[in-house]
Amino acid sequence: GGFMLGVVLHDEPAFIAAWRERIGQFVTVFFLPIFFTYTGLRTDIGGLDTPQLWAWCGLIVLLASAGKFGGSYLAARHVGLGRPEAKVLGIMMNTRALMELIVINVGYDLGVISQHLFTMLVIMAIASTVVTTPLIRRWLPHCAPGS
Repeated sequence: GGFMLGVVLHDEPAFIAAWRERIGQFVTVFFLPIFFTYTGLRTDIGGLDTPQLWAWCGLIVLLASAGKFGGSYLAARHVGLGRPEAKVLGIMMNTRALMELIVINVGYDLGVISQHLFTMLVIMAIASTVVTTPLIRRWLPHCAPGS
């Protein structure tokens, strides 16, 4: 419903400006913290109580990060970006945790993923986001003209 309203009204600049001015800040300040709290309350890190579960969690973090990086890097190289720029773009794809959290919450609600997998995917989303800034700081200087 809400998505379709946005699609229908996307060509109405006055509506978009009014929405952002009156509603946008409220949504960000009020609903995002509720969503993150809700996700945190559903996450059972203590449930990952065996070395095997932590190994699976590590593998998920590694594969998800490598997949996001690799796909973006290859696409960037394909369209002509240099290696340093492609690396930065690949690293920045790991900041997509909000969308991942939405999808895994829906999957958990539908019973498609287990509590253990939900927790592992939350850890993956957080870990991949946390390492993004240090990695960007490392690689961004390589993108400067003349480097």
